[in-house]
Amino acid sequence: MSESKGVLQGFKEFLMRGNVIELAVAVVVGAAFTNIVNAVVKGIINPIVGALGSQNLDHYQSCLTDTCAKDPKTGAFADGIYILWGSVLSAALTFLITAAVVYFLMILPINKWKERQMARKPVDGVPADPTEIELLTEIRDALIAQRTGAPSLSSSGAGIIGTQKTQQ
Repeated sequence: MSESKGVLQGFKEFLMRGNVIELAVAVVVGAAFTNIVNAVVKGIINPIVGALGSQNLDHYQSCLTDTCAKDPKTGAFADGIYILWGSVLSAALTFLITAAVVYFLMILPINKWKERQMARKPVDGVPADPTEIELLTEIRDALIAQRTGAPSLSSSGAGIIGTQKTQQ
């Protein structure tokens, strides 16, 4: 009984892992996205191609042999060896449209967002700007040093005000 409970617990942990859930979401979104791409191909690309010939790209085919005979009712090749290059063209156009939409509507905006996020992060090795408290402490120490003639008490060395005073 405990072994079956362990297997079920392991299966539950497997399903609840982020990668499995993200993969399931990607498959569902991909299936829905396929419908969008097919609609674009059917509604936009095929009519443009149809201006040059048939709207159905599957009708574009070539016969490789001299003995190809067309069926008079359907217009399809009945005999011989033929290549359905229209189907290949349709699949290639669908792929290019899908790749373009994914790149321009998903990848490019995400990359730009990541670049902006990286630009906001402080760069390692570059000293951070002093805080308001640090600046006020340096001003206080510089004023005390002016009154007493003693060196600045600031823990950050000469600081901004000390360097400005020595430059004058």
